[in-house]
Amino acid sequence: MRIRGDILRTYQSIHTWTGIIAGLVLFIGFYAGSLTMFKHEITQWATPPSHQLPQISIDQFDNLILQASSTFDKAQQGFIVNFNEELSPLTWFEQGGERGLHLNNVMRHATLSENGELITQVNPTNELGELIDMLHRTAGIAGKVGHEDLGVLILGVASILYFLALVSGVVILLPTLVKSFFALRQHKGANRFWLDSHNLVGIISLPFHLIIAWSVIVFAFHDFFYDGLSLIYSDEAMFERGKKPAIEYTIEQLPPISTYLKKIDDMTDGYLVKSMDFSNLSSTNPVVGIAMTNPHEMMRVSSGDFIYMNPYTFDVSYSSIPLNEGDIYTPLVAGLFSLHFGGYGGDLGRWIYFSLGLLGAFIFYSGNLLWLEKRRQKQPIQSKSSRIMASLTIGMCLGSILAVVITLLSSKWLYLISAQVNINYLICYYLVFFIALIYSFIGGAAKSAIHLQYILFIACLLIPLTSVLSLIMPSVGLWSPVYFPSMVVELIALFFAGVFYYGAVKTKQRVYYGETNSIWSLPLKIVADSHK
Repeated sequence: MRIRGDILRTYQSIHTWTGIIAGLVLFIGFYAGSLTMFKHEITQWATPPSHQLPQISIDQFDNLILQASSTFDKAQQGFIVNFNEELSPLTWFEQGGERGLHLNNVMRHATLSENGELITQVNPTNELGELIDMLHRTAGIAGKVGHEDLGVLILGVASILYFLALVSGVVILLPTLVKSFFALRQHKGANRFWLDSHNLVGIISLPFHLIIAWSVIVFAFHDFFYDGLSLIYSDEAMFERGKKPAIEYTIEQLPPISTYLKKIDDMTDGYLVKSMDFSNLSSTNPVVGIAMTNPHEMMRVSSGDFIYMNPYTFDVSYSSIPLNEGDIYTPLVAGLFSLHFGGYGGDLGRWIYFSLGLLGAFIFYSGNLLWLEKRRQKQPIQSKSSRIMASLTIGMCLGSILAVVITLLSSKWLYLISAQVNINYLICYYLVFFIALIYSFIGGAAKSAIHLQYILFIACLLIPLTSVLSLIMPSVGLWSPVYFPSMVVELIALFFAGVFYYGAVKTKQRVYYGETNSIWSLPLKIVADSHK
């Protein structure tokens, strides 16, 4: 396919500048987003097993709820019923409880003894998974614009540029797409290999990236879209809701837990209930949110689907799955969420989205490196703008990864200091991130790229070694993974320890033995001194 040269140059400029402007924040969003595929596993991994109480049989839940609500005022207003064997059967918030990242949430756990007596304990919640999810949604950018996070809006703008970069990138590749699709030409130098890798990953995962770009724009600017539709529909309500009678309910009227399970079984096909979140029980607006999973369906998010209903009358107020054949809106919205959050394909789908998220981060990282190499001057001293961009790329990309890895590594050790670990997570992440970013400017892109990757190798290796230490020396006070899903963190960390060690070695070779006029080369005096 032939495209005029001037058109190609125009699209190349669009691709380059949109990618450069949006790439760094999107790198953090994609990297953290890949980890959110295992958000609940990460949170469980980081939470001491002693914070959970033994699970009970389904026929004991009613007795547990009765005793808890009779003893604690907070439980009369709401509680969470968990069916997961690794979680406490009944929990409720003694402090906090809002959605999202909150550092001071305190939860009471409850179960029954062998004699049927109530046992409770209070612990601060672990928000490590929520912290990673916050990075995914905001790239770690703090602040609010109205009720919306500033970082969400910035990622929305970045995704518009990202969409333009995707389209322009495809146009650039069209003339040589068939010829160079699977070409990875290592013998033509490092630059050509990086370009081929960048193009190959981009084309193979293009449908995924188009979905992510479009859905992020919708998520970020949904209020603007809604306001625009409101102008069309004037003062008419776009989504009709039935009027609810003002009836005051009490917890004594609550049906047995088995009734909800049977109700969900009748309403859905093949879904397994994970938890039930009861709230506002002694009010005119009680709600129970029922979380459920079905790996054979296209679920709203990777963790499952939801149905919200009145816990006394079973009137459904919202469902993420269609409950009647005439429902068109629900499947469309659920499909958009599912495509973005990887809510289909079960565990295999989660691993695929995890891999695609990391490959997406690689596209932004490699795109910046390619731009820097293309702009370099044929002389040992590069332009100031190139050096700044190189340091910014290394500092933000490797710095954000290192900050997450160090936070994961510190998680178990922080519990030896205090049970209030969430504020320490936040301090740890931002402290490491900004230290890495500052060091990349002080030491330069080349040196900091080597050192940060070696530090990443050590930090990743120390995560499974910490678990090994907990097995060998339990007196230290740490804990090891108690079930296989939580071992995923150790296995991933071990794999990436090898990746970062290999990357550090290859980068070092490029720095000391590569082209001397590259942005990744050290000044000649430093290189000479290193060989003395």
